[in-house]
Amino acid sequence: MGIGIVITAIIVLLLLITVAKLHPFVALILTAVGVGLAMGMPLVAPSPETPGIIDSIKAGLGNTLGFLAIVLALGTMLGKMMAESGGAERIAKTLINRFGQKRVHWAMMVVAFLVGIPVFFQVGFVLLIPLVFTIAMETGISLVTIGIPLVAGLSVVHGLVPPHPAAMAAVGIFKADVGRTILYSLIIGLPTAIIAGPIFGKWIGSRIHKKVPTDIAEQLVQHKETKELPGFVNTLFTILLPVFLMLIASVADVTLDKTTQLAKILHFIGDPIVALLIATIYSFFSLGYARGFNRDKVLKFANDCLGPVANILLVIGAGGAFNKVLLDSGIGTQIADLAKHSHISPLLLGWGIAALIRVATGSATVSMMTAAGIVAPIAASIPGTNTELLVLATGAGSLILSHVNDSGFWMIKEYFGMTVKETLMTWTVMETIISVVALGFIALLNLVI
Repeated sequence: MGIGIVITAIIVLLLLITVAKLHPFVALILTAVGVGLAMGMPLVAPSPETPGIIDSIKAGLGNTLGFLAIVLALGTMLGKMMAESGGAERIAKTLINRFGQKRVHWAMMVVAFLVGIPVFFQVGFVLLIPLVFTIAMETGISLVTIGIPLVAGLSVVHGLVPPHPAAMAAVGIFKADVGRTILYSLIIGLPTAIIAGPIFGKWIGSRIHKKVPTDIAEQLVQHKETKELPGFVNTLFTILLPVFLMLIASVADVTLDKTTQLAKILHFIGDPIVALLIATIYSFFSLGYARGFNRDKVLKFANDCLGPVANILLVIGAGGAFNKVLLDSGIGTQIADLAKHSHISPLLLGWGIAALIRVATGSATVSMMTAAGIVAPIAASIPGTNTELLVLATGAGSLILSHVNDSGFWMIKEYFGMTVKETLMTWTVMETIISVVALGFIALLNLVI
């Protein structure tokens, strides 16, 4: 029953947005209420342990925006400082000169892959999207051609490479070795990102040509032809500062006793929110005051850039609410129960269960964690199972077929200025390519190790 309700809900949601022309925020909330009613969720919570429909919507929207609202706000301010100072233009021109205009989409994949290792997908996205916009406007290349390699690089490391939370948790659940998991994830992740990023991005970008959305471009892209641009090293350090801080925290988590004061301080400053806060404040000086902007001008930049983010936040939050209703209604549990009694390879089982839960609930983290919990005892009973590859197979399954119940889907749609159909043809297909190609490489690597 649960699967049928999910499929019906997705069809209704698509019709509300494309045919009825409802705003995605309203359509997502309406569909979430419909799913809750169809699954028999109570209208009002009878107890704290049994959430009602509205409670799930509030919790899902609040939990999603609790992190993302701060990240997107700080990331947008940082992007605005890069734009107004000419920093984004400086990095864009340097990448174009070094790689050449025809290969700049390869540069974006490499940068995203490296930046994405220590940071969350959303953090890496808001850090790097001003570069994508600037390069697209400088070269006239489709935003899809340059943007898909960016999100492919970030998505691969998000789903496969520790120390990302879900991958790190799966390492613990499967009792895998962290070092070997990271090594295998890089061996598998890089060619996967190449296929799903620059190769697919160039192909689909030639068929879907998108320009940078005007309202966002006004905030994150500015041309300063008559003014000297800031230095490449200064700009690069400013944008990579949060990455360095998060990387230091990740290293400290592994190498230091977590009870020591030093470990606590490093973990605090390496938190994505604190790291972005530090980098944003630093940008006010390195790209603001140092470039001749006064305090009033820097404050104006910070205020002006937040308006266009409001619509994006609402849609992402509604996607989180829809996701939460799907989880609280028990649909993910139903799928997991169906998969428990199958008799297939643990690698394929981990990938398959994660994929099913991902399609039903929209959450890569939830699907990876749930699948790991189901498959771990099965894998432990089968001699010769490579637990490191099992972590990667589960992570690959958790990335498949991102669609309208995933808040990431709406973030890509809004930033890239695409329709739902175009987002399905680009982002959804890219995520599916990552999942299937990664599984293929995992199977090949399993033959030789």
